[in-house]
Amino acid sequence: MDKVNSKSDVIIIGAGAAGLMCAIGAGKRGRKLLVIERAEKIGKKILISGGGRCNFTNLYTKPENFVSDNPHFCKSALARYSPQDFIKLVEKHGIGYHEKKLGQLFCDGSSNEITGMLKAECDESGVEILVNCEISEVSKNEKFRVKTNLGEFESESLVIASGGISIPQMGATDFGYKIAKQFGHKLTKIAPGLIPFTLKEKEFSALSGVSIDSVVTVNGISFSENFLFTHKGLSGPAILQISNYWNNGDRVNIDLLPGKNIGDLISETSAAKTELSNFLSIHMPKRAAELWCEKYFKSKPLNNLKGKEIELISQKLHSWEIIPSGTEGFGKAEVTRGGIDTSGLSSKTMESSKIKGLFFIGEALDVTGWLGGYNFQWAWASGFAAGQYV
Repeated sequence: MDKVNSKSDVIIIGAGAAGLMCAIGAGKRGRKLLVIERAEKIGKKILISGGGRCNFTNLYTKPENFVSDNPHFCKSALARYSPQDFIKLVEKHGIGYHEKKLGQLFCDGSSNEITGMLKAECDESGVEILVNCEISEVSKNEKFRVKTNLGEFESESLVIASGGISIPQMGATDFGYKIAKQFGHKLTKIAPGLIPFTLKEKEFSALSGVSIDSVVTVNGISFSENFLFTHKGLSGPAILQISNYWNNGDRVNIDLLPGKNIGDLISETSAAKTELSNFLSIHMPKRAAELWCEKYFKSKPLNNLKGKEIELISQKLHSWEIIPSGTEGFGKAEVTRGGIDTSGLSSKTMESSKIKGLFFIGEALDVTGWLGGYNFQWAWASGFAAGQYV
């Protein structure tokens, strides 16, 4: 038998948000911890999040903010580790923060403050972290055994916190899915989440950079935020949010003038000689109004519009329907939608129901949050839950 370089109570694979939170919780219980990270530093996704300021939680987090084949799975962990619990940790370390909008909390300074805080908490609990550590094999007899380029390690418990496959250029891999399948776990359908749409209609690329307040609806789910035209299609908060509920071929319905009744507004001004495109420019960006008229209804003076024409204009503006040709893929996805099937895990402990001592946490699971700090809160909550039991 090859030499075992060290033995631990717990090995955690992945030094991201979930893995580090799990290490902190387990370390405070006196467990001997080893965290293995294949990248050159911890928390790489934390560092780039929120434009470098880390949108570390959302004040209004609730189970309804998550997408999963089992919508009840996330309830237990979220109830036991709340946004307020993480805020207490942030305040303990003197990190300044602010609410940007809709409950989204950001660091006043840099994302480095969050990774520094997590590292300090790990150090305080005696957690050992190995970076630049590539795993070649994971096995289990009586104990778990992990072979790496830095040696072989044994532990009683093994936690998979290696994330999903979004942003592969940051080092994301399907390692967690492979381990899950190795030990008999199923995967749900995996797709890019919180992701821009692509469109076949190339004329909309002329609006690249134009943002419009909207209500975007897919499959009965709606989000009221702005969206953004891009060279490839549509992006912005409303589109990223709705992408978690979109499947290939689904129609996307967009109200371009939410809170207004453009039909009534035109009728009230119907005696005017104002051109339709100029009138619409009062209510939406000028470039968008002009292109909309070019594509859907040739501009004419308002006093020349008939009743049925006004109805058509209103319908097209309040219910603009598109069918995206696809998405921009995992390279641009903020998260991975789907993942390890939660039916094989305990919602209280995150432990496998098939293999004693094997735990899965964070983005690798089939639990995907909305945009705005929710996925970090799931990482903290699922990591904390496992940390109490490993």
